[in-house]
Amino acid sequence: MDEERTYTAFAGVRRIATADRKTMLLETKAYLDGGNPEPVLIFEDQTGKQVDFDFRGTPEEVLERVDPSGSKRQGPGRPKLGVVAREVTLLPRHWEWLEQQPSGASAALRRLVDEARKREPRAERERRALEAAGAFMWSMAGNLPGFEEASRALFARDRECFDQLIDDWPADIRDHLRRLVEKPFQGVHEAPPSEELSAGT
Repeated sequence: MDEERTYTAFAGVRRIATADRKTMLLETKAYLDGGNPEPVLIFEDQTGKQVDFDFRGTPEEVLERVDPSGSKRQGPGRPKLGVVAREVTLLPRHWEWLEQQPSGASAALRRLVDEARKREPRAERERRALEAAGAFMWSMAGNLPGFEEASRALFARDRECFDQLIDDWPADIRDHLRRLVEKPFQGVHEAPPSEELSAGT
């Protein structure tokens, strides 16, 4: 199953929410409406990139700006997918094949991309996860003590050293980083399937 895209909102060094986009927006909106003074930074967990949203107006208006189709389509029709329209250039034979698909060209393309992502080598997924953690750490911990050493430990996948270096960092930043690196660090100690098979023969 494809990993659900999640977002994390921070107010200063305190984590407000880690959740799907809708839940994160509602929790962050509630925080802002409470008159809290700390500025808010929001990160996409799968990339570590900082993202911006417009929190003006009511919670419903915030969600409407993110997904204008969400509150307008109640009956039959295209489901709410959060789709993004971009130009795709294909050869005639590719368009011909897509047009023959019963679900339509867009759905067929989405299915092909999802299947390719599932077959993606684990090493590539782990590399992207480390880069996401590094991007988040640069934004939120770049001025904290031991940052450079922690960065080196991160990309060296030295879990013990990394944990020691970030142990005194603000709790929410530290714990979120540990969550981001859990899978790539775990993969260091797991043998690839080919090695496991050869070891058992």
